[in-house]
Amino acid sequence: MDDDILLLHLEQLAGQLDIAVRHENLSGEEASGAGGLCRIEGRYVLILNSLAAPDEQVQVALRALRRFNLEGIYVKPGIRGLLEKDDDS
Repeated sequence: MDDDILLLHLEQLAGQLDIAVRHENLSGEEASGAGGLCRIEGRYVLILNSLAAPDEQVQVALRALRRFNLEGIYVKPGIRGLLEKDDDS
């Protein structure tokens, strides 16, 4: 599956879990990396570096979403398989 399409599906899943997704330019000395999951005012926010390659953004989203219980939520089998992996390989 194309990384852009996969990222779209992961962002939709985040929305189902009430996780806000933000694409931010994380360049400069104070910020680095492809993004990550954080809590802002008690709400989960997945921040993705808009300058990162789509495959890097996918890996950030996968790491973040693996933390949540997906029972009872329909996830396409291929995507569920990626989420159930123990690593990002």
